Amino acid sequence: MQRSQLVPGFEATSQRPSPDDVLAVISALECVQIDPVAAVERNQHLVLAARIPGYRPKLLNQLLETRKVFEYIANAACVLPMADYALVEPIRRRHQTGLQSEIDKYQDVVGLVLHRLESEGALPANAFTSADKVHGYWDNQVAKTKATSHVLNLLNDTGIIRVVKRDGNTRFFDISRNSLPEDVWQQSRVIETADAQRLLLEKYMRAYRVLDASDARFGWSHWKAQERSRILESYVSQGKVVPLAVAECRTPYYVLAEDVDALQRMEMDLRGDLEPFSDIRVPRSVAVAGRAIRFLPPLDNLLWRRSRVVDLFSFDYKWEVYTPAVKRQYGYYTMPILAGDELIGRIDPRLDRKQGALVVEGLYLEPNIKRTQKLSKSLEVALDRFARFHGVNEVVGAHSAGSADT
Repeated sequence: MQRSQLVPGFEATSQRPSPDDVLAVISALECVQIDPVAAVERNQHLVLAARIPGYRPKLLNQLLETRKVFEYIANAACVLPMADYALVEPIRRRHQTGLQSEIDKYQDVVGLVLHRLESEGALPANAFTSADKVHGYWDNQVAKTKATSHVLNLLNDTGIIRVVKRDGNTRFFDISRNSLPEDVWQQSRVIETADAQRLLLEKYMRAYRVLDASDARFGWSHWKAQERSRILESYVSQGKVVPLAVAECRTPYYVLAEDVDALQRMEMDLRGDLEPFSDIRVPRSVAVAGRAIRFLPPLDNLLWRRSRVVDLFSFDYKWEVYTPAVKRQYGYYTMPILAGDELIGRIDPRLDRKQGALVVEGLYLEPNIKRTQKLSKSLEVALDRFARFHGVNEVVGAHSAGSADT
């Protein structure tokens, strides 16, 4: 494999975003999905780094520790603005009902965990140990999960405890009642389920922007197909949602009425000059100028709905991390390449922490994309920027994969 030093003259951005800048982007996106896979940096940090020049993971951790964001289930495990804590109360209540019988099996361990958190405050997950192995969330036939780890997950999912800090992939837990701002806690206690469900649905709509009733995650509320269709039609009748016609697409899509003007501007102004994410209202200090190439993580907000990616971008993407190696087409942690407003290919990166290098296992362009000298240079700059974000000074294999005409 070939090695390339960082592009001469490419310097790390001088912009220094603040935690509040990061919070503004999370608020605009509505939430950012969390995932522990670490072939490179973890998904939540890659999502933010793709949108914020100069972003560093410590900024998100600062928001978590200062109680400006919280972690809970929305699209999946996500980080959300603390202002939305009460909105996910219906999800917590659903889990409280569904998991209570499982919690009852481990009352002794539950009592121990809660007693220690009550008396000692926030503790890392590895402060709780157990020789007993039980069937955890991801175990199949063999019980492989420590009883204490299983209980921490149960208590976290029911909202009794919550993650208040992260050190790498280590979670620190505390009792929710003791660690939340008082006004946030009280609001979550008094909010009506119907009100929370409506607000959560509208949050989902703002997060997805382009909606369809066939999405099983619609509203993050486990509604059946008929209910999802009925809800969308009711929003159409209220003038809050508008049907969207997508050329050569049979799926009925919808957009928020507030987005119609932006879509019409895009139709007039696109012509290859529109910067993706430019309609996100964030401080000027984190705005990205120009048509940059970015590598999107597998659980990026833009990629949440795979069928929608096919319909809107003509890009068929599958995350192959759970695919057996011999059956993978592109690679373990393949990330789509976004150039301007177009998904143009895939990259399979791996961080070699021991050697201090970003390893490109594969780089594949779509059949209709010609690798010109200009595109090759843009990819090289993007790779070097990606390497710098990861704190390494070398890119390995950047020019050895993918079809290209130079």
